[in-house]
Amino acid sequence: MPLSEHEQRMLDQIEQALYAEDPKFANTVRQTNPVVHYKRWIIKASIGFVVGICVLMGGMILQQPVVGALGFIIMLACALLGLSGWRKGAGGAQGAAAAAAGPKQARKEKPGMMHRFEERWRRRQEGDG
Repeated sequence: MPLSEHEQRMLDQIEQALYAEDPKFANTVRQTNPVVHYKRWIIKASIGFVVGICVLMGGMILQQPVVGALGFIIMLACALLGLSGWRKGAGGAQGAAAAAAGPKQARKEKPGMMHRFEERWRRRQEGDG
């Protein structure tokens, strides 16, 4: 159930008061958000990916296949970690929104071909034809 405008304004005022009174605590609470954690994970994976590219290029320049292979492995691992963090961060936000909207609302928001197939199947099972 979404918040009314009045409730949203009250929540914003409480949040601003918390930041004004104790910014360290507010920062700590904000950092416990899983999305913030996954964003950091993505940033670290991106930096690691760039390092992997540098190691790979260094191996090519020095004509050391082992160093080049190590760079490729670093790139691959960082790409997988970054994609995993991106999926979890986006999935966590979407999952929370769907849970807040309720099961009927979450079902209506599902776009695409599979949704149409599921809807047809449900109508057939109900006998609507």
